[in-house]
Amino acid sequence: MRVENPRVLTPDQMRAERDRLVGAGKKLVFTNGCFDILHRGHVTYLMFARNQGDALVVGLNTDASVKRNKGNDRPINNQEDRAYVLGSLRAVDFVVYFDEPEPKDLIARILPQVLVKGKDWAHYVSGREIVEANGGKVVLADMVEGRSTTNTIEKIVQVYGKKG
Repeated sequence: MRVENPRVLTPDQMRAERDRLVGAGKKLVFTNGCFDILHRGHVTYLMFARNQGDALVVGLNTDASVKRNKGNDRPINNQEDRAYVLGSLRAVDFVVYFDEPEPKDLIARILPQVLVKGKDWAHYVSGREIVEANGGKVVLADMVEGRSTTNTIEKIVQVYGKKG
């Protein structure tokens, strides 16, 4: 049985939702990523992001953009599955796909008041100038040491790759 995730919106639907939130005096937070194999680092990061405002939208890389960024073996989970898992988390209010190399155009369309990125991206935060030019702010989140999708994949291959 296929169940659609009502938290997955188009960019235009998300902009309308953003305008509704702002009209109600609420603050929209944006972050983005692949979120391929969800782990503690992801969840900690998403909870941090959600705590920066009243609603959190996650810009989710499409399968094609993950392949371009991470190679042909990724993503492990397809975009619909990744969006479904993200949308099932209490911290995540909305998910919007993007196919570009970076989410700058999506950020310009949505205009969140807060942009959250991990400190590992402190050297370049896509969309920073758009958010700040519109009175918003950028917040950098601490990373959870030793928690990454790459580490998870390496452990799976180490443990189960020998049994093939």
